Amino acid sequence: MTFDSMRVLITGGGTGIGRACAESLATQGAKVVICGRTLETLEKTAEEIYSAHGVKVDYLTCDVTHEESVEECLAKAAGSSEDLAGVVANAGGAIGLGNYQDLSAEQYLDTLKLNILGTMHCVKHSIPFLANNGGGSFIGMSSIASSLTHRFFGAYTVSKAGIETMMKNAADEYGNQKIRFNAVRPGFIATEMMEVIPRDSEIFESYVKNIPLGEVGEPEDVASLVRFLIGPESSWITGQTFTIDGGHSLRAGPDYSEFFNN
Repeated sequence: MTFDSMRVLITGGGTGIGRACAESLATQGAKVVICGRTLETLEKTAEEIYSAHGVKVDYLTCDVTHEESVEECLAKAAGSSEDLAGVVANAGGAIGLGNYQDLSAEQYLDTLKLNILGTMHCVKHSIPFLANNGGGSFIGMSSIASSLTHRFFGAYTVSKAGIETMMKNAADEYGNQKIRFNAVRPGFIATEMMEVIPRDSEIFESYVKNIPLGEVGEPEDVASLVRFLIGPESSWITGQTFTIDGGHSLRAGPDYSEFFNN
């Protein structure tokens, strides 16, 4: 499979899954642009990928919660040709975790704004560039928390379920332009965000004992799936959600009682 000359934008591309996606696609010949809020992180990632593989990754600062920032970022990523072959909407997170009775409305809305509205901004402003390419692939990053109960995760669970529904509807709306929309639903992936969970904790144990394959995933596992969905071999796949969790969703969600006394 060749990705030569395919231009791909990855939001939240400086760390974790986003970084792994950038590295995977760039080493296969794609013209990758990563974006995020912290310039130093983006610079460091681009330098390390070049040092390791001799491939260039461009970078732009962007805050997906601000529509003007997303619009400008996508236009710059598309360049003078004004086209994109793929977009990976990976930026997201959780702002405030805990019992529903302890969460403020502001925390709840901030998480929805980051994950739902941020992804919607990317969908809205990528359409013209994907269409100019003659079609393309858009990937929304979900989580097994969208469908498997994760107590104390508040708006995060709702927001990730919303991303999956957004991808289905967008796939239906823009299929006639050969633009494909799919969601990727990772389980526990060993990223910087998950380093807050000690490996000797009851929380970590509650994850591993419910993963049939017996271990947590790596960012590269998700990146391999994303690479397939961006590439031509998935050209007849749209409107789907792909779970990559070592089988975790077959069992029970994690137990965060150690962090939150209810």
